[in-house]
Amino acid sequence: MDETKTVRIQTSVLNAAEKKVLVWLAERQPRWVTSDMLTFVGTFGAMVIGAGYMLSDLNIRFLWLSTLGFLINWYGDSLDGTLARVRKQQRPIYGFYVDHTMDVVNEIFMFLGIGLSQLVHFDLAVLCLLLYIMLTLNVTTNTHLKGEFRLTYFSLGPTEFRLLMIVANTLIMYVKPITAYSRELVFRGMTVTVGMLDYFALAVLAVLSVIYVVTIIKDMRSYAQKDPLPERHE
Repeated sequence: MDETKTVRIQTSVLNAAEKKVLVWLAERQPRWVTSDMLTFVGTFGAMVIGAGYMLSDLNIRFLWLSTLGFLINWYGDSLDGTLARVRKQQRPIYGFYVDHTMDVVNEIFMFLGIGLSQLVHFDLAVLCLLLYIMLTLNVTTNTHLKGEFRLTYFSLGPTEFRLLMIVANTLIMYVKPITAYSRELVFRGMTVTVGMLDYFALAVLAVLSVIYVVTIIKDMRSYAQKDPLPERHE
């Protein structure tokens, strides 16, 4: 697969405006700032996100730390590739490998940070993480087989996801009924205390599941047409 011929499919709501902002930022980066440095800044941001969620058990205002982490993560993760393109220093193979490797690391920090807090049950956070990684694997597979690098689903991409999480953090901190609500449910003979954010995690899990199933069915049909069964010769 020639990585230089990969088509980036980016149809998110904020894509056009974000591109202009990223190019503006890239043109003003000091020369000592590199794409690799920005990639690891993005990972540092993911670590801050996870830390903020875990520390929210001590004080819910630590969610401001997670919000800061989302901004840091956006800055590093979104700007690294733009910087390389603006400086005409693209390394398609190396960049593809490093970017996707660190993306999975970032996702682990974020989802496990939420799961290790008291905001969401750990099991739900891990299931969301697994589905997110499955979608990431699908994107990577299609990049090689189709030459398509899909960054968005239903006009939502990583930036929109970060903004939704920032809004969620703010609501959690300042709308007390969100964290105050709890209900006991009996599951397999065990009593489980479920909070409002667990319902939110279940909704995210359902949405990711639908996206994954629809994507897989669509891709299978497409590949079946490109790679049909050979004719049988009697």
